[in-house]
Amino acid sequence: LLLIWAVGSYLVVKNIEKPAYTVIENRDGYEIREYLPYIVAEATVSGSRQQATNSGFRIIADYIFGNNVSKSSIAMTAPVLESQTSQKIAMTSPVLNTEGTENERIIAFVLPSEYTLETLPTPNNSAVRIRQVPAQKVAALKFTWYPTAKRIDSKEELLQSFLQRDEVNIIGNVQVAQYNPPLSMPLVLRNEIIIPIE
Repeated sequence: LLLIWAVGSYLVVKNIEKPAYTVIENRDGYEIREYLPYIVAEATVSGSRQQATNSGFRIIADYIFGNNVSKSSIAMTAPVLESQTSQKIAMTSPVLNTEGTENERIIAFVLPSEYTLETLPTPNNSAVRIRQVPAQKVAALKFTWYPTAKRIDSKEELLQSFLQRDEVNIIGNVQVAQYNPPLSMPLVLRNEIIIPIE
C-alpha cells in the first residue's frame, strides 16, 4: 500500500505543466535558476499561512474550474505559490516592501503556457487578478514533507543564510511553492522556497 501511495503521488504530478526555467548554477544548499516569463492567477487573502493558502486556493480554483466570463475550464498546473504582501528581509540585503499587512498573503496559480493575457478568460470574481511574471533569476531551496508554517520558516531562514554567506542580493519577496495535491505521500512532496535575486 505504501508503494502504491508513493507511486500514485508521483504520477499525479509527473506530467503537470510547470513554469519553464534553466538551472544556471548548483550551489552549496540551493540552486540558481533563470525563469522564462509566465502568467499567474492570484488573490490576496488574510489569515495565517494555512488559512490564507486554503482560502486563496478556493478562490483561484473557482476561477480555473469555470467561474469566468467564458465558463471555460483551465488545466491545473504546478506549483501553487504563496507569499506575504509585505516582508522584512535581513539588514544585509535590500529591503523591498509592498502595500499590505503582515497577515496578508498572495496565493497564485501558475497558468498553462498555451495562454496569453489576451486569451485567458476574464474572472467573474474581482478578487482574482491575472498577471504576467517577468523573466527572473531566483535562488531555490527544495524540501520534502508537509510544508507546515514552522518548517517553511526554518527553510526560508536557511536559504536566506546561504544567500548572505554567498553575498547574493535579494530583490523580491520570498515565495513558497507547493507542487503536490494534499493527499500525496509526504516523502515525495516537492516544496520550494524561492527568492528573486539580482
